[in-house]
Amino acid sequence: MPRLLIQLESAMGETRVAASPDTVKKFLSLGSKVAIERGAGLAAGFVDAVYGNVGAELVTPGDEQFWGQTDLLLCVHAPSEISLQKLRPGATIVGLLAPYSNSALAAALKSAKLSAMALELLPRISRAQSADALSSQANIAGYKAVLLAAAALDRYFPMLMTAAGTVQPARVVVLGAGVAGLQAVATAKRLGAVVYVSDVRSAVKEQVESLGARFIDPPEIEQRPDESGGYAKQASEAFLAAQREQLSNQLAQADVVICTAQVPGRKAPRLISDLMLDRMRPGAVVVDLAVEQGGNCANTRPGETVDRNGVKLIGASDLPCSVPNHASALYSRNLVALLEPVLKDGQLSLNIEDELIAGCLISHNGEIRHNNVFNMGGSN
Repeated sequence: MPRLLIQLESAMGETRVAASPDTVKKFLSLGSKVAIERGAGLAAGFVDAVYGNVGAELVTPGDEQFWGQTDLLLCVHAPSEISLQKLRPGATIVGLLAPYSNSALAAALKSAKLSAMALELLPRISRAQSADALSSQANIAGYKAVLLAAAALDRYFPMLMTAAGTVQPARVVVLGAGVAGLQAVATAKRLGAVVYVSDVRSAVKEQVESLGARFIDPPEIEQRPDESGGYAKQASEAFLAAQREQLSNQLAQADVVICTAQVPGRKAPRLISDLMLDRMRPGAVVVDLAVEQGGNCANTRPGETVDRNGVKLIGASDLPCSVPNHASALYSRNLVALLEPVLKDGQLSLNIEDELIAGCLISHNGEIRHNNVFNMGGSN
C-alpha cells in the first residue's frame, strides 16, 4: 500500500496545500495510505480535523519517521535539501519543483536517489489538460490581477450613466493571450471595461474576440514568433522592438495594463520600456504577472507597488496564494488527475515510457533526466 505524505509548505508567503480533504478521500479510495502534516491546509481553509475525519493520519511537521516511510510526497514547492534527505531512496516527489536552471535540486535528487515529477514540464497534450497545474494557477492569477488593478485604479471599470453625467468605461490592455491573459480579459469584460489584447501569436485572435475583446495584430515583420508546445516562442529583439513601438500608442490611451507574457525557463520579454511608461497618464495601473521572471514592464519589483510619475506599477508575484482555497482545490485535483493512472491495485508504478510521465519525470531513482532543463539559462 503506497504511503502518501502531504507536507506543510515552508516557502515564504505560500498559503496553498497539495491536497484537499476531497482529494485525500480519492487517494484513499485508490488504495493508498495518506498522512498530512498538521497545519498544512489551515491557510487554505482546510482544518486538521476535516482531514482526520476523511481518513488521513495527522503527523508532526518534519517527522523523520514518516518522511522515511513515505513513497510519494505531494507538495506545492520542492522541500529543502535537508528535508529531501529524510526521504527513503526511491521515493517520489510531485509538485511545482522549479527545475529550470536548478542545479541544486538536481544534485539533491541525485544524492538522495529520489524520483521527481515537475508539473512545469507536463507535455501540452489533450490527455494532460486535467493535470495542468500551471494553467489552473494561471487562471487564478489572471482573475486576481484584474481585481488588483480595479482596486488601484482612480476610475470606474464600467460605463455608468448618472445624474451627474456619463462615466466612460476603463480601457484595459492585456499583453499575452495565454491562460492568465484570457482570464484577465474575461474578468475585465465582466467588470465592464473595454479590452484590447496583444499577443505574438495571431492564432489566438479568435479566442480573444470570442470573449468580446479587440485583438491588436502583431507587427508584420519577418520571423514573427508563433508557438511551440502550446506556449509562445521566445521572440527576437527585432520583433520585440516593433511590438513596443506598436504598443506605445495603445498604452498612452490605457487606464490599465495587465502583463502576462512569459516563456518557460527563460527571462520574460521586456514589452514596456521607460519611454512607453512616460506616455501613460498619471493614475494608470500596470500589473506585471511576469515580474518574477524579470518582468514585462520596466521598473516592476516582485511583491511591491512602485509609483512612477503617478503610474502605479504592481509587481504581482504569487497571486494564486491570495486565493488559497480555490487554488489548493484546483491544484490538488491536478495531482489526482496525474497520479490516478500510476496508483493501481494498491501499487505505485511509474511507466517511464508513458508520454505524460516521461515529459515531467526529471529524476528517476536519482538518475537525472531532462538535463537540458536543469542547464537552461534565464530564471524560472
